[in-house]
Amino acid sequence: MPPAAPASVDAYLAALPDDRRAALSAVRDVILASLDAGYEEGIQYGMIGYYVPHRVFPAGYHCDPRQPLPFAALASQKGHMSLYLMALYGDPDEAAWFTAAWARTGKKLDMGKSCVRFKKLDDLPIALVGEAVARLPAARYVARYSEALAASKAAKKRR
Repeated sequence: MPPAAPASVDAYLAALPDDRRAALSAVRDVILASLDAGYEEGIQYGMIGYYVPHRVFPAGYHCDPRQPLPFAALASQKGHMSLYLMALYGDPDEAAWFTAAWARTGKKLDMGKSCVRFKKLDDLPIALVGEAVARLPAARYVARYSEALAASKAAKKRR
């Protein structure tokens, strides 16, 4: 049976080794300083999540409408830490901007579709994280998400 999800962000951080807690806390501080007021922070999918709450976007996440719409997340994994930026997964222009901006930092990018993996805080261009978060206010993120979802549904109907 998997371990129970932490009850709060503070509990999540408190359960981490000192080095991981310090790194994720630093990233969290930058995210919170850059986050639009339309987002909230909490535990989502067993990690620190930043999401559009149902009071802002009642439809929620299409994969599970009971969940608020995910925007970003922070996690401590077995061999690394992760920063999830969902807007990069759903928007090729945002992904291109992010990878180009990262390349200009001179740091090595270890990234999946939305997951940026890092082993220590120095691996992460922290100012770029703040810029990426600030680029998408909740209203614009919801609009892009809704457009992408409608386009996907329309494409399925044409098949």
